[in-house]
Amino acid sequence: MAKARSAPDVWMIVSIALILTIGLVMVYSASAVLAFHEFGDKFYYVKRQLIFAVLGIGALLFTMNANYLIWKNWAKAALLICFVLLIIVLIPGIGVVRGGARSWLGISSFGIQPSEFMKLAMILFLAKWLSEKQQTITHFTKGLLPPLGLVGLAFGLIMLQPDLGSGAVMVGAALILIFASGARIGHLAMLGSTGLLGLIALVIAEPYRMKRITGFLDPWADPLGTGYQIIQSLYAIGPGGLVGLGLGMSRQKFSYLPEPQTDFIFSIVSEELGFIGGSALIILFMILVWRGIRTAISAPDTFGSLLAVGITGIIGVQVLINIGVVIGAMPVTGITLPLISYGGSSLTLLLTALGILLNISRYSR
Repeated sequence: MAKARSAPDVWMIVSIALILTIGLVMVYSASAVLAFHEFGDKFYYVKRQLIFAVLGIGALLFTMNANYLIWKNWAKAALLICFVLLIIVLIPGIGVVRGGARSWLGISSFGIQPSEFMKLAMILFLAKWLSEKQQTITHFTKGLLPPLGLVGLAFGLIMLQPDLGSGAVMVGAALILIFASGARIGHLAMLGSTGLLGLIALVIAEPYRMKRITGFLDPWADPLGTGYQIIQSLYAIGPGGLVGLGLGMSRQKFSYLPEPQTDFIFSIVSEELGFIGGSALIILFMILVWRGIRTAISAPDTFGSLLAVGITGIIGVQVLINIGVVIGAMPVTGITLPLISYGGSSLTLLLTALGILLNISRYSR
């Protein structure tokens, strides 16, 4: 590997900095009322988010300056550790239940979500695996089934928590990476059909998932139950209009929209900053994804290219699902908006991953 020929991608750095800054401001704005009501401190959530932002920035600076090829050596160990954590979190008394899912490890309000770290570990391992065995990827049994079987195993453990949102992001990003490595569309389409049937079975197996689907199709059929979040989200977005009600002036955060600082924070962004503010945030994400794709195309080796595709896929899929849920275009899945929503594990992981992406951009051809 030759020495870095350039500084990290400036467009990417600026978009990350702006999105993160908007996120910190909006976490405070969205959570101040709830934090004061629950803890007597309106800065409760934003102080914790700031702590994880500082940790995440430190991780970003480290990974941005560490040659990305070192992660190839650690990919297998990282994946194994994440599998162990996914098993440990399922043990009663060890795994912490929050929001109906046993997906946390930690003490009190501080904890980590192993499923969040599995996203990056899976991408690292698949990038290593497929870069070394790219010649076999067009072969169904030898090339495609092994990595998909690994993804399926991780998805199964995540669904035992259950955490459909994190599992969906991991699977989506992994499929994008596998497709970029040269897998045949016909093979992926066949497996996609099988996966769709499996997803339908998962929905039918759990009544609460079925209720989410019916709540998505007709939220007004149960406005105080399964349709409540979507309806309150739309009540926030609608009054925002073109320019919004003004920063800090949201009405829905006054105990109408549940947990406005996490999954539905984009509703508050749209209510306070309007169509212009929401669109500006989406444009920043589009710039980030564009520069990620550009980095993947210009990476000097297959591992770097696939790793860049996978990291960009995590960001893109997560943004697509979160905003799709918020505007009522997708069923509620419980997933955060990258770099914006409150959540230490997600924020730290994403900044670490983006640091790796920035490092790859330093070696662009």
